[in-house]
This record gives sequence, structure tokens and C-alpha cells, in this order.
Amino acid sequence: MRIKLDENLPRSLEAELSSLGHDIDTVPSEGLAGRPDPDIWVAAQRERRFLITQDLDFSDLRRFAPGTHEGILLIRLALPGRVALLRRISALFRSEPVESWRQCFVVATDGKIRVRRPGTRAGPIVTP
Repeated sequence: MRIKLDENLPRSLEAELSSLGHDIDTVPSEGLAGRPDPDIWVAAQRERRFLITQDLDFSDLRRFAPGTHEGILLIRLALPGRVALLRRISALFRSEPVESWRQCFVVATDGKIRVRRPGTRAGPIVTP
């Protein structure tokens, strides 16, 4: 999977996801750190990358409707320190069918995953 990591995620996540076979790019490595969210979004879509972020600006399903982009994973932890973020995202990518998240809007919390797929009108799929 081609992934772009937002600047609000630990740098160690790049090596972790790369070791699982993913093609990783980061906002800082691209020189986009501190840039407005629309610039990050344009770069991710131009490169056809799945965006992983903690930024609530990417949480609006009307603006980021499933099927209109490469995919978003919005990670929302109660205590989002570097270690907690690394552990949770790593666990997701080791245990969940992340390849099926392409073009989806995914929200992961400490204990749940909500996946909104393109063309679905029903409520989200929730995985404990």
C-alpha cells in the first residue's frame, strides 16, 4: 500500500510500516511540515497515497467522502503519545485487512475501528 504519514505521527512509524512491505512517504520528508492541510491533501492525492493522520480537519465525511480519494486513516487515541501511536497503528497494520481500506474513511480509536466504504449508506462497520 502507498501511504503518506502526516507530521503528527512518530517518525519510527515509517520504518515499522516499511518493514511490513508498504511504500511510505512522510509529510516532513517531502518538505510539507507546517504547511496547510489542503497542501498535504493535494500531495497525498497527487501521489495516490493513503493518508494516516490525527488531524481532525480530515474528519469531515462530506469533504472526504469514501471513494473520492485514496483513503484516510484518522487515528484518535485517548493518550496519543509516540509509543501509543506506534503500537496502535502497528497493531492495525499487522492484524487488520488494511489493503481493503483503499478509498475508505477509517477511524481507529483505542478499542474500535470504523470503516466507511465507498457507496455504503448504512452505518459504519465497527470492529472491536
